[in-house]
Amino acid sequence: MYAEERQYEIATLAQSQGRVSVADLASRYDVTPETIRRDLDSLAQRGVLRRVHGGAVPVDKLRLPESPVGARDTSFADEKLAIANRAITLLPRRDGLTVLLDAGTTTSRLCPLLPDWVSLVVTNSVPSALALSGRPSTEVLLLGGSVRGITQAAVGPHTLRVLEGLRVDVAFVGTNGFSVAHGFSTPDLAEAAIKEQMVRCASEVYVLADSSKLDADYLVRFAALDDVDALVTDSGLPAEAAAELRAAGLRVDIA
Repeated sequence: MYAEERQYEIATLAQSQGRVSVADLASRYDVTPETIRRDLDSLAQRGVLRRVHGGAVPVDKLRLPESPVGARDTSFADEKLAIANRAITLLPRRDGLTVLLDAGTTTSRLCPLLPDWVSLVVTNSVPSALALSGRPSTEVLLLGGSVRGITQAAVGPHTLRVLEGLRVDVAFVGTNGFSVAHGFSTPDLAEAAIKEQMVRCASEVYVLADSSKLDADYLVRFAALDDVDALVTDSGLPAEAAAELRAAGLRVDIA
């Protein structure tokens, strides 16, 4: 296979998978890692891919538009459920536990899994508040504010003021993207402000994100890697990426 043909296939793979790794590509094409690195460097110079540790991602992964919550709910459904099941095991087992639940299609998977010893759930998610409203043993506090239709999350100055006066045991926070260079990020300024305050008001903070969000850097960073206790993600996260995140000081919990 000519280098041009291989590079075309690599670019196509990156677009479909969201990320390609040097090790996987070298095995796939039966060439040396150095050959693949040259291919990736060439594609990066032409503006087709962006080099990241151990591989490359499409350049448009830096500016992905936000999808409506309904569309996102059906993508990576199995991975999101696995992440939620793993995240629940991180909850301290003690009566009267207070949990803050961010809006999002991964965090919402926690609603039917919350144990009986959670006495209070605070959330800015309209769908999550509705899902939890029938639990007899759990009080639900829905944060008020302006509701963003695309995420069905309450945001704005009122939401922020309420959060500033709260202190909870555990916060489960969603993110649009994460990377070593940019931390955890989201495209909307209002949602970023809420997420940042959620991180501040919890004793323990866990970010839940499927592996497709790796190296997707959005406009606003709401937390650095060392601001949270752990990232809970799925087994699709490349081993070299997990190692890089851990080397940067982030605990990575694989579901």
